[in-house]
Amino acid sequence: MGRYVTQRLMLAGLTLVLVSIIVFTLLRVVVPLVYGDAVDIIAAEYGGTDPELVQQLKDDYGLSEALVPQYLGWAGSILRGDLGESLFNGRSVTGEVADRLPVSFELGLVGLISSVLFSVPMGVAAAVAQNRWPDYFLRTSAILVDSIPGFWLAIMIITFGSIWFNWAPPLKFEYLQDDPIAHIKIMAMPALLIGLTPSGSLIRLVRTQMLEVMRQDYIRTARAKGLTGRTVVFAHALRNALLPVVTVIGLSLPGLVAGTAIFESIFSLPGMGQYLVSSVGNLDYPVIMATVFIFSVLIVLSNLAVDVSYTFIDPRVRL
Repeated sequence: MGRYVTQRLMLAGLTLVLVSIIVFTLLRVVVPLVYGDAVDIIAAEYGGTDPELVQQLKDDYGLSEALVPQYLGWAGSILRGDLGESLFNGRSVTGEVADRLPVSFELGLVGLISSVLFSVPMGVAAAVAQNRWPDYFLRTSAILVDSIPGFWLAIMIITFGSIWFNWAPPLKFEYLQDDPIAHIKIMAMPALLIGLTPSGSLIRLVRTQMLEVMRQDYIRTARAKGLTGRTVVFAHALRNALLPVVTVIGLSLPGLVAGTAIFESIFSLPGMGQYLVSSVGNLDYPVIMATVFIFSVLIVLSNLAVDVSYTFIDPRVRL
């Protein structure tokens, strides 16, 4: 077990190094060639593009050095826990992340939990009621959920909610420690909509895996021994059907992370996604690199947790 986790940790570290190199190269080499440099945007705000001013700004922001020293300096700062400062407002990125990361983490975590709690029972119910009306209804609902983009549904809810019920999301965000009730009201809708995105696929996958497992010989043996249907389904069939489901949950994590950016913008939530979207328009390099790297860390760690969970679901994975 320890060796397996160590190997996964080494692979996760290598992945993060490669991600950091790719992100840095795209932002400092490719993007300036296509969209221009952040320094040009800042110089334009001062009323001109004087070459001396541009060079002075590059020196001030450490952008005049060669790319390799820039990357090594940025990577070293990351290892020390210093994410730099915004080029446009001078605020510490570390402080902004400390305020915004809990919002995004809560949004994605609640969305993932709600998706699993909804999808797994529905998939099991569809498998148990195979080729009967509950099965048809659940499969149709899963396809419908898969077909509707979550962000479109969010926009429709806000639009028609305001027209028909005079309802709109609160404009002022309240943190959990300040006002728990208001915080739950603010976070519930976007979290549930984020969880809705992978639910359709999970329902169909759970159904398919359950049907495959329930045709195995050991399930027939369990029934022949007189075990109740609930024991056979949940104690024997479901656990053996979960491994592919856990894999798909891990693969859906990048979509959930991307979804937080969209839903935070729609519902005006002060999370990492909104922070990233606002910084992209200004080509704020330190903010973009820090937020993308943090999202990458979260995805890698989540996939690592999924990989380790395999060993508890199926001990043969350890070998």
